[in-house]
Amino acid sequence: MSEDSADATLSRRTASLRGLTVGLLDNTKPNTTDLLQAIGDELQRTYGAAGSRLYTKDYFGTPAKPELRDKIVAEVDVLITGVGDCGSCSAATVADGIQFERAGIPTVAITSDSFYASGRAMAQVQGFPGFDFYAVQHPFASLDADEVRERAMTALPDVLRILGVEG
Repeated sequence: MSEDSADATLSRRTASLRGLTVGLLDNTKPNTTDLLQAIGDELQRTYGAAGSRLYTKDYFGTPAKPELRDKIVAEVDVLITGVGDCGSCSAATVADGIQFERAGIPTVAITSDSFYASGRAMAQVQGFPGFDFYAVQHPFASLDADEVRERAMTALPDVLRILGVEG
């Protein structure tokens, strides 16, 4: 384990999203774009975020490539990544969250509750056993647009809590 992988310290939190850019890292699983954009829109509308930027990973089952990670770190202030709704994609989503935290970006990783254990296992492997992430109710991929929006609004209090934003 490298010195970097042993760091279990969260990046610096901010009490407000006002004027900040929210990154949305889509892992390509069905409904992920819609969930992330609904959360991003609400963070702008209600919490003053300046805007959001959507990024898409090449493959859901592995962490973001270093080039994409570096681009995101240079362009956003906070990040929401997901949705892990299978074993490998849940683990990769949590690994993404941890790598962005270590790069100084407050991050919320979103898995589904059925694969929460996969995310926990990855946090342990990454040397960050206390890494906090959100688990959306499973199933997720088969939802219609209204159900996805409902799941986004249900996630919002935990997204804010994990980011350290005061409601």
